[in-house]
Amino acid sequence: MAEAVGRARAVPGRTRPRGGSRTADPAPRSRTALLWALPPVAALGLFFLYPLALVVRQSLRPDTGGTSFRPYADVFASEAFRHALWTTVWLALASTAGCLVLGSLLALVIAFVPFPGAKAVARFIDVYLSFPSFLITLALLFIYGTTGILGSLRFLTTPWGVLLAEITYFTPFVMRPLLAAFGQLDTAQLEAAGSLGARAPRIVRQVILPEALPALAAGGSLVLVLCLNEFGIVLFTGAKGVTTLPMLVYGKAILESDYPGACAVAVIDVLISTGLYGLYRVVSRRAGA
Repeated sequence: MAEAVGRARAVPGRTRPRGGSRTADPAPRSRTALLWALPPVAALGLFFLYPLALVVRQSLRPDTGGTSFRPYADVFASEAFRHALWTTVWLALASTAGCLVLGSLLALVIAFVPFPGAKAVARFIDVYLSFPSFLITLALLFIYGTTGILGSLRFLTTPWGVLLAEITYFTPFVMRPLLAAFGQLDTAQLEAAGSLGARAPRIVRQVILPEALPALAAGGSLVLVLCLNEFGIVLFTGAKGVTTLPMLVYGKAILESDYPGACAVAVIDVLISTGLYGLYRVVSRRAGA
């Protein structure tokens, strides 16, 4: 019997190397992962990176011919660009601040103040996010437009009208992540704080808001980037003297046929947006969001 056991051990393929079982070759797995990654990378390059590269190339080709940074120099030296940049920044910052304040208050009411139809309102917010921005502006025209209910005020054609329209449209973008964060709060903490005599403002300030800061930062940064690139609201309000960077791109490309200048402004706008997004990622990573 010992000889049979010895012959069985001598059969090729039945021996096991010392130190455990053999591992599979990782090369086929890496090649498979590469093949799966090729289609989305190719689609990204074809439908996004390639058009963006064309815009950058056009911004470096002035009408005089050749390749130079002359379109960027002309844009930075333009008073219209500086005015559009300032208008874009202050409108975006003011709209974001308004959305944060109004969105936080509304989300707190929906999440923690019981009233009939609270769930229906929360579901409506999800539907509201799919509305186009011009639809909200069109609704405001029936109130503040020249032929609207309060048309005599001519409010919507001013920068404050644009600000109101942006706050109205983008507030749900702050409310949605806040409602999700409020839904994950431990109600035992709120009950403990209430049993210790803490009033509602203190509970909100010391218990609820610290837990919701990542969601608040996410919603605020999203609104800021969207407001920087908003075009439909400014166009539909018809506000005189309100020229943002997207409107400046539209004016240079469509009205002035200055395609190198329009592409230069578009590239600057993209750099500002991506820079703000990168800053948000750094801040959120440090905050543990």
